[in-house]
Amino acid sequence: MRILIIDDSEEGRDIAEAILAAAGYGVVTTAGSATDAYRFLGIGEPATQQTSAVDLVLLDIMMPGIDGIETCARIRSEPRYSSVPIIMVTSLADADSLANAFVAGATDYITKPINRIELLARVRSALKLKAELDRREAREHELLQVMSASGNRRGVDWIEKTTGLFTAHAAEAYLDADFVFIGDTSIIALAIDRIDACRAAQGDAMADAIVTRVARAVRGAAATVGVIAAAYRGGVIVLIAPEMKSGPALRLGEALRASIATLKISNSESIAANHVTASVAVVTGRSRDNGERLHLLTRAISAVSKMATTGGNRVLPEFA
Repeated sequence: MRILIIDDSEEGRDIAEAILAAAGYGVVTTAGSATDAYRFLGIGEPATQQTSAVDLVLLDIMMPGIDGIETCARIRSEPRYSSVPIIMVTSLADADSLANAFVAGATDYITKPINRIELLARVRSALKLKAELDRREAREHELLQVMSASGNRRGVDWIEKTTGLFTAHAAEAYLDADFVFIGDTSIIALAIDRIDACRAAQGDAMADAIVTRVARAVRGAAATVGVIAAAYRGGVIVLIAPEMKSGPALRLGEALRASIATLKISNSESIAANHVTASVAVVTGRSRDNGERLHLLTRAISAVSKMATTGGNRVLPEFA
């Protein structure tokens, strides 16, 4: 991960750089002023690169000339730096300065004198966020490529209207595309327990309302971790997580199951509880080609559909 330290104090730059280097962050660049930082970042000049030059910025608030707040706003105004975390470094106990920094686009802050443990904790958290945003942007870019290749740039037929999720066709087109998926791929299939019984007893309107609320919760979770969520028939929702190993996928599946239970949506047909619950099947395996990826999808949907008819409310792992 690439880190840029902007501080007019040479001592401040050296201390921060030494702490980061000792923790294993080897790609650290320093700048003694906003002007130097702009030059390194290519701000104010015709862009020759589409991606950002750094993954994280440590920025001192109090600097002569162009201060940290103005510098933060200028960096954030560049589209390629819109998602780069910016941690403000300040010796002020001035709430107004910090408030202005956050308005300018700061992500977090630490105080001087720099505490090693605090700095490393904030840096790790910020870089984890950046990695998640990068994954999300990569998935969005890949989906746009799939849509473009299919001759549908606006994506009209790619979104399922009831849930706001991608359609099954979109999910399968993505898995069938000629992308190179490195390492494991996880397919997380979620089914609303006994939704068919609810539909039969209480009607389509009630069942559709339940599916919509569950989909909203899933959509929010999928957006934060960079996975693709698609709606299938029968209250099944599939999440495609390229390059996600079984451990993180199982934790995501459990978080989804628990979040749906906490919605406390009434469902008189439920067996596991007196409210809506969900079953989750997680299938993880190598995806050397698109045929294998589609096979993972089939297995996940088959497994979760059986669980949901018997009450479910659990997470089932399966490995390829």
